[in-house]
Amino acid sequence: MLTSLRVTGFLNKTASNSPAPGGGSVSALAASLGAALTSMVCRLTIGKKKYADVQPEMEIVLKQSEELRAQCTAIIDEDTAAFNNVMAAFALPRDTEEQKTIRTTAIQEATKAATVVPLKLMELCSKAIKLVSVITEKGNQNSVSDAGVAAWMFRAGSEGAALNVKINLAGLHDAAFKEHIQQHMQQYLQHTQTEADAILKHIGAL
Repeated sequence: MLTSLRVTGFLNKTASNSPAPGGGSVSALAASLGAALTSMVCRLTIGKKKYADVQPEMEIVLKQSEELRAQCTAIIDEDTAAFNNVMAAFALPRDTEEQKTIRTTAIQEATKAATVVPLKLMELCSKAIKLVSVITEKGNQNSVSDAGVAAWMFRAGSEGAALNVKINLAGLHDAAFKEHIQQHMQQYLQHTQTEADAILKHIGAL
């Protein structure tokens, strides 16, 4: 599993001539880092007398952030697995008409699954960026720059995932599925971008 590697191991594997892990897993890693930073700011706020009035809210945000971190981290491996399934479908035999039909169906189904994974990451980023808004406004102000980096990480994760959604959609035949995915993709992307911009402007980074 990619998530069991050391940082250098993950980087070396990404830098290799293997197409996976690729942009999808890296996007999930970015989102995971954003969640980790969000949790850090929460923990640097909880227990401080200056922020006693917001401690209950920070504890809730921390719980949600840790849940999102686990989900984003899981997608690091899910994305690579989905890509490998697409490659396996393309490798199916196509000597007979029956084999060609089976192969085409397998490719379409595997590509659909590979599209849903980055879309799920986009949804998580859209949820997580709301938490960053909270910690930016109410969290420990000595760590506001960390909140800003978290916003960038979620935005990067979302935009990177969107690239993978788009490239997978291009190879699909199911028009209804494509339209459904595109609508959600735009919704998640727009929300994450808008929230991230607001956060960065608030801390003077834009």
